[in-house]
Amino acid sequence: MAKGIEIRAAHFPGRAPIDSYGNGGFRFADMSHRGSILCLPSGIHGWDMAADTPLTTEHFERVLDEAGDIEVLLVGTGANLRILPPALKAALKARGIASDPMSTGAAVRTFNIMLSEARAVAAALIAV
Repeated sequence: MAKGIEIRAAHFPGRAPIDSYGNGGFRFADMSHRGSILCLPSGIHGWDMAADTPLTTEHFERVLDEAGDIEVLLVGTGANLRILPPALKAALKARGIASDPMSTGAAVRTFNIMLSEARAVAAALIAV
Protein backbone atom coordinates (compact mmCIF):
# COMPACT_ATOMS: atom_id res chain seq x y z
CA MET A 1 0.00 0.00 0.00
CA ALA A 2 1.38 3.41 -0.94
CA LYS A 3 2.29 5.68 1.93
CA GLY A 4 2.65 8.88 -0.08
CA ILE A 5 5.77 10.82 -0.83
CA GLU A 6 8.87 9.70 1.02
CA ILE A 7 11.50 12.38 1.64
CA ARG A 8 15.06 11.03 1.79
CA ALA A 9 18.43 12.67 2.16
CA ALA A 10 19.81 13.79 -1.20
CA HIS A 11 22.40 11.28 -2.41
CA PHE A 12 23.80 10.18 -5.77
CA PRO A 13 25.69 6.88 -5.22
CA GLY A 14 28.65 7.46 -7.48
CA ARG A 15 31.37 9.84 -8.59
CA ALA A 16 30.42 12.28 -11.31
CA PRO A 17 31.77 15.53 -12.69
CA ILE A 18 29.78 18.69 -12.03
CA ASP A 19 28.17 19.79 -15.29
CA SER A 20 27.13 23.26 -14.12
CA TYR A 21 26.59 25.38 -11.02
CA GLY A 22 24.72 28.56 -10.13
CA ASN A 23 21.19 29.69 -9.31
CA GLY A 24 21.60 28.09 -5.90
CA GLY A 25 22.51 24.60 -7.01
CA PHE A 26 24.40 22.11 -9.19
CA ARG A 27 23.83 19.80 -12.17
CA PHE A 28 25.57 16.43 -12.43
CA ALA A 29 24.83 12.96 -13.85
CA ASP A 30 21.73 14.24 -15.73
CA MET A 31 20.26 15.45 -12.43
CA SER A 32 20.10 18.70 -10.51
CA HIS A 33 20.35 19.53 -6.84
CA ARG A 34 19.29 22.75 -5.15
CA GLY A 35 21.68 23.70 -2.35
CA SER A 36 25.23 22.80 -1.38
CA ILE A 37 26.82 19.39 -1.96
CA LEU A 38 29.62 17.12 -0.80
CA CYS A 39 31.34 15.16 -3.57
CA LEU A 40 32.87 12.16 -1.80
CA PRO A 41 34.09 8.69 -2.73
CA SER A 42 30.71 7.32 -1.54
CA GLY A 43 28.82 9.64 -3.88
CA ILE A 44 27.37 13.12 -4.05
CA HIS A 45 25.45 14.13 -0.94
CA GLY A 46 23.23 17.09 -0.16
CA TRP A 47 24.95 19.35 2.39
CA ASP A 48 23.19 21.77 4.73
CA MET A 49 25.61 24.67 4.25
CA ALA A 50 25.14 28.27 3.16
CA ALA A 51 27.69 30.92 2.26
CA ASP A 52 27.13 32.74 5.55
CA THR A 53 27.34 29.62 7.75
CA PRO A 54 30.59 29.31 9.74
CA LEU A 55 32.91 26.56 8.50
CA THR A 56 33.24 24.19 11.47
CA THR A 57 34.64 20.71 11.91
CA GLU A 58 31.11 19.44 12.62
CA HIS A 59 29.99 20.45 9.12
CA PHE A 60 32.78 18.26 7.68
CA GLU A 61 32.12 15.06 9.69
CA ARG A 62 31.06 13.09 6.59
CA VAL A 63 34.34 14.11 4.91
CA LEU A 64 36.34 13.02 7.95
CA ASP A 65 34.46 9.69 8.03
CA GLU A 66 35.69 8.93 4.49
CA ALA A 67 39.22 10.24 5.04
CA GLY A 68 40.88 6.95 4.08
CA ASP A 69 39.81 7.45 0.45
CA ILE A 70 40.53 11.21 0.20
CA GLU A 71 43.90 12.88 -0.38
CA VAL A 72 42.68 16.36 -1.36
CA LEU A 73 39.55 18.22 -0.29
CA LEU A 74 38.57 21.20 -2.42
CA VAL A 75 36.33 23.58 -0.48
CA GLY A 76 34.19 25.82 -2.66
CA THR A 77 33.38 28.62 -0.23
CA GLY A 78 30.76 30.41 -2.34
CA ALA A 79 31.24 33.45 -4.53
CA ASN A 80 34.19 34.63 -2.44
CA LEU A 81 37.20 32.91 -0.93
CA ARG A 82 36.93 32.16 2.79
CA ILE A 83 39.88 30.90 4.79
CA LEU A 84 39.36 27.60 6.61
CA PRO A 85 39.46 27.93 10.41
CA PRO A 86 42.62 26.48 12.02
CA ALA A 87 40.65 23.79 13.91
CA LEU A 88 39.09 22.52 10.68
CA LYS A 89 42.41 22.52 8.80
CA ALA A 90 44.02 20.64 11.70
CA ALA A 91 41.23 18.03 11.80
CA LEU A 92 41.57 17.40 8.06
CA LYS A 93 45.37 17.28 8.22
CA ALA A 94 45.24 14.82 11.15
CA ARG A 95 43.28 12.46 8.87
CA GLY A 96 45.78 12.88 6.02
CA ILE A 97 43.63 15.24 3.93
CA ALA A 98 45.15 18.28 2.24
CA SER A 99 42.58 21.08 2.03
CA ASP A 100 42.33 23.89 -0.47
CA PRO A 101 39.68 26.61 -0.11
CA MET A 102 38.67 28.61 -3.20
CA SER A 103 35.57 30.09 -4.77
CA THR A 104 32.91 27.52 -5.69
CA GLY A 105 33.47 28.05 -9.43
CA ALA A 106 37.19 27.40 -9.13
CA ALA A 107 36.54 24.36 -6.92
CA VAL A 108 34.11 22.87 -9.47
CA ARG A 109 36.60 23.28 -12.31
CA THR A 110 39.50 21.87 -10.28
CA PHE A 111 37.37 18.96 -9.01
CA ASN A 112 36.38 17.99 -12.54
CA ILE A 113 40.00 17.98 -13.72
CA MET A 114 41.25 15.97 -10.74
CA LEU A 115 38.33 13.53 -11.03
CA SER A 116 39.15 12.96 -14.73
CA GLU A 117 42.72 12.13 -13.64
CA ALA A 118 41.34 9.49 -11.21
CA ARG A 119 42.81 11.36 -8.24
CA ALA A 120 41.61 10.76 -4.66
CA VAL A 121 39.77 14.08 -4.58
CA ALA A 122 36.67 15.22 -2.75
CA ALA A 123 34.85 18.54 -2.81
CA ALA A 124 32.67 20.48 -0.39
CA LEU A 125 30.77 22.94 -2.58
CA ILE A 126 28.69 25.79 -1.21
CA ALA A 127 25.93 26.73 -3.64
CA VAL A 128 26.08 30.12 -5.37
